[in-house]
Amino acid sequence: MMPGLEEQLAKESTAGYVGFDPTADSLHIGNLVPVMLLLHWQRAGHKPVVLVGGATGMVGDPSGKTKERQLLDLDVMQHNLNSQKNQLQKFLDFEGENAARVVNNFDWFKDINFLEFIRDVGKHITVNYMMSKDSVKNRLEEGMSFTEFTYQLVQGYDFYHLWKNENCKVQMGGSDQWGNILTGTELIRKKGSGQAFALTAPLITKADGSKFGKSEGGNIWIDKKRTSAYKFYQYWMNIADEDAGKFIRIFTLKSKKEIESLEAAHTENPRTRILQTALAEDITTRVHSEEDLKTAVAASGILFGKSAKSDLENLPESEFLSVFEGVDKATISPELLNSGVGIIDLLSEHTGFFSSKGDARRALKENSIRLNKDLVEDSKSVDRSDLLNGKHLLLQRGKKNYFLVSIS
Repeated sequence: MMPGLEEQLAKESTAGYVGFDPTADSLHIGNLVPVMLLLHWQRAGHKPVVLVGGATGMVGDPSGKTKERQLLDLDVMQHNLNSQKNQLQKFLDFEGENAARVVNNFDWFKDINFLEFIRDVGKHITVNYMMSKDSVKNRLEEGMSFTEFTYQLVQGYDFYHLWKNENCKVQMGGSDQWGNILTGTELIRKKGSGQAFALTAPLITKADGSKFGKSEGGNIWIDKKRTSAYKFYQYWMNIADEDAGKFIRIFTLKSKKEIESLEAAHTENPRTRILQTALAEDITTRVHSEEDLKTAVAASGILFGKSAKSDLENLPESEFLSVFEGVDKATISPELLNSGVGIIDLLSEHTGFFSSKGDARRALKENSIRLNKDLVEDSKSVDRSDLLNGKHLLLQRGKKNYFLVSIS
């Protein structure tokens, strides 16, 4: 943070903002770090301002990027902004004395023309100053467009505008934003003869060196349509022990005493994953809901615990399909089940779960085949009454080998 910030915060309730890039119609868990900064800011008695980048999203922030982003059109960006705003309202209080506010920088940029901008803003920041920023230096060999080069001026003007019109004295963000934020404080100093401050949080890394917020399927999103509650919950449950203590401090509002108590219990019996469970339950409830947490736990129990057909049927179809997204699948005609089909034929020739009837028959003799979580014998005839929610059959060999059959 810049010198003098602590004194400013001790002196008065201060408005501080974080900018969010509307490149998608959902925030992902990497965005939760600055969201938590704003949440703590508000809890400490200060005023959080959320800037959604309707204008800057049309340019694209080069920070941490190795190549230029694809630019968005106005309609897509407006949809993304509305979606993100709805998500942010889950975390921040938009009423009361220190009510959070959402602003869109397109509202002030839409009326500024190019000549006006380079005359009134560009003259205050030297090219040498802009070239010294890591976000520029790291791209010089490969090259960067003038559009991206000017991004820091655009973001700097956001800070200037909010300082001048909203008395916003602080900008927060990830450590990769330090240079862009300082451009804003420099513009406020030179153009407005004022003082403003920067505060950044370290970018989060995982103990194994992989990128935080990513899984095999890409980003972990806040929107359930993009990342199901089950997958969201499982991401936190699978965090390494070395990361769990760090993440529970960043992403929950648990007290120091609560966290240290959980850590002590976890150390005594690491296999119970007490830290991961506390983290996953807390963040899934706050990002989604108590009901979604129950669904995620139930879905997890289907794969990793004891469950019955009723548990499968009580699960919303979207979560059911999410649980079994990676397993082998087959489709069959609904007519096949009208008069029933033998389990051996279903396992082999109709689905390909087994390569031959002989293999299927041997597995059934070993009592290793389950249909919708129930053990079946080789005499079993499968009909429509066996369908889960009228659409699916879940086959299983042993503990972990699943196969999903759907009617089509």
